[in-house]
Amino acid sequence: MHVPAPARLVALAAALALAHTGAAPAHAAAQPDYPGHTDSRYLVLDGSEADLRTARDAGCADARQNRDGLRILFLGTQEEGDLLRPPGTTASTEAARTSTDRVPQVAAAYTESFAECRTGDTTAVLALGVNNKDDGGVSGAAAGTAWARVVEASAERADNRAVTVTGAVDAEPSWSTPSWARSWVGSYARGTERALYAANSADGCPTSATGTTACNNGWDLADVHYTAGGAAPTVVAIPQIYRTDGIQARQWAAVSHWGHIHADGPLRFAGALAQHTACSQRGGCERTDNTPKAAWTQLRDALNANAHTRVSELPYASDMSWA
Repeated sequence: MHVPAPARLVALAAALALAHTGAAPAHAAAQPDYPGHTDSRYLVLDGSEADLRTARDAGCADARQNRDGLRILFLGTQEEGDLLRPPGTTASTEAARTSTDRVPQVAAAYTESFAECRTGDTTAVLALGVNNKDDGGVSGAAAGTAWARVVEASAERADNRAVTVTGAVDAEPSWSTPSWARSWVGSYARGTERALYAANSADGCPTSATGTTACNNGWDLADVHYTAGGAAPTVVAIPQIYRTDGIQARQWAAVSHWGHIHADGPLRFAGALAQHTACSQRGGCERTDNTPKAAWTQLRDALNANAHTRVSELPYASDMSWA
């Protein structure tokens, strides 16, 4: 029987949750093996034909990788008037803004190309993402609701036999108040059943859940936990594990352990996100250029060091680049 795309993604989140019962197991579960990595991208839109050409090229390249799994397209910052500002920019940039109406077209170009270029039964989850920068003149609740609509419209146009479209967010404490980010994630989850892949950071958070809970910019472990999974069963974490010293993996293990102690349970982890290729393209990544395998392994080992955060599945590793 064909399972509708939203149900498949809810089922994925539920399956990941089974690995986090919150109770110590009678014996250690088998360690998940590294799955190989997929490619995720920052995509700068300008409303031209180049948007679609770049999306088609990315879809075909990903299909030829011959690996199932998650790919994220990060499209920038939401601004008032249903506009997108390019990734890596501030409100003062003179870069062109693009209507979010462009996103379903880009998604369709990607998914059609992926389906055409694959040589077997390779499938992908395409997560369309924005960040939590709150300088765009729109509230967190309005932005989250709007992005849910964009994802639904994109899925209606672009879902096919090879690719399922869903959402993503890059929520970082330095970029907004915790209340803005909480409102965004909660509103997205209420607006669609399609999963939200939280490719978040835990800037300034502790590496233990039993001492201080403070993170950067007024956030704490409760805020980071909520925006990476606590908000709804359809929110799944694929956090940034960029640092080569492993501290980010230990921070995320602490966030998950905090959830076991204080909330509904540890986080549901889909995998780990690296930025190795993006660093090689643009530089400026001192000690933050983990390979995707190193990022994934650091996260697995940090989570599995504690019986209450142990994972038996960690299906994705992905590496960011600039399209």
